[in-house]
Amino acid sequence: MNQPLRKARRISWTLVSFLPFVMLIYGCGSESKGTSAETPKKTGEDETLHALSLDENAMAKSGIKVEPVRRQVFRSHRDFPGTIELDQRKTANVTTLVGGRASHVDADLGQEVEPGTVLATLDSREFADAQSAYLKAKAILYVVSRAYERAKVLLKEDIISVAEGQRREGEMVRAQAETREAYQRLRLMGMSDVQIKQLAQSRTVQSRVHITAPFHGFVIARNIVIGEVVETTETLFVIADLSHMWVIADVPENDVPFLPAKGTPRAQAVEVRLPSYPNEAFRGPITYVGNVVDPRTRTLRVRLELPNPDFKLKAEMYALIRIVLEPEEQALVVPQGAVQSRREKQFVFLQSGRATFEVRWVETGESNGEMTTIVKGLQEGDYIVTKNAFTLKSELFGDQV
Repeated sequence: MNQPLRKARRISWTLVSFLPFVMLIYGCGSESKGTSAETPKKTGEDETLHALSLDENAMAKSGIKVEPVRRQVFRSHRDFPGTIELDQRKTANVTTLVGGRASHVDADLGQEVEPGTVLATLDSREFADAQSAYLKAKAILYVVSRAYERAKVLLKEDIISVAEGQRREGEMVRAQAETREAYQRLRLMGMSDVQIKQLAQSRTVQSRVHITAPFHGFVIARNIVIGEVVETTETLFVIADLSHMWVIADVPENDVPFLPAKGTPRAQAVEVRLPSYPNEAFRGPITYVGNVVDPRTRTLRVRLELPNPDFKLKAEMYALIRIVLEPEEQALVVPQGAVQSRREKQFVFLQSGRATFEVRWVETGESNGEMTTIVKGLQEGDYIVTKNAFTLKSELFGDQV
């Protein structure tokens, strides 16, 4: 075969081998272009319409309830955790004013006491010595007072010198000061004016000291036993009037604006609930709102006072303070159970047909545990699922909730 013919055949085979690749490239380009024209544009979930249709049997079995969205007066609240505490104005740490040994302990834990009830009795030498010192000072004062009265008479008759009269006067003044000192010491040890007067008349020293209750209340702590030697720095009993209790709560800084002003009607009957009594609501006034925010916790201390006639409230119980906010007129509200969540967004099921429901994304506002306000996404009169909406959510989204 000649040279030109072999060269022509090589060119033709090259063209034939290259042609399928050209057609493949062209075909792929055409198919890609056609596919892109037929594929719908992807949209975000907010713009996607999710709808679900149920037959009559499914509607009946699911227990779905549909109601219109309404406007009404809406009241919300804020809940703050707190604890029950003793009324500090009616709680007393009972100590002894003089050291001694306990000879009797009459009060027991939980005992109800009245003002003046003897809680314990001490034998105190210190107390007896103080009484003896008072009687001695009284006797010395009597003697020097009589001597000074005689000196005044003798001084007028020039029987004694002026210096002698002044000396006797000085002795009387010193005796008066010592008597007052001894008297005040007895008062500091707990003796009344009447008791001191009786001591001066009878001149009988008593070594026993009675520790008494300062007011009506209950013994909630006892730290003394018979035979124990006690000092003035020890707390022997704690007496508390339990007819009223305090509720102390720490309100976060951001919620301080929701607190009602002390003395206003909303602050006079704040609701308090206790886990110990879930079916009861206690009410009392706010009597203290702190003036300084705790720099560590960023909270403000609030105090309520609750009557405790049946003594149900115990110190250190957990409590929940509920502050009711000002009512909102004509708020667009839905039952809280109607609002569902998906991927940190909220929606309701809007009825678009007799048994057809579609997802309507909404923006919610305040909630009071029963009703929730709608800020965006619904209008008054829209019919939505208010009961068993979670059934539709499970049917529509499955496990992707």
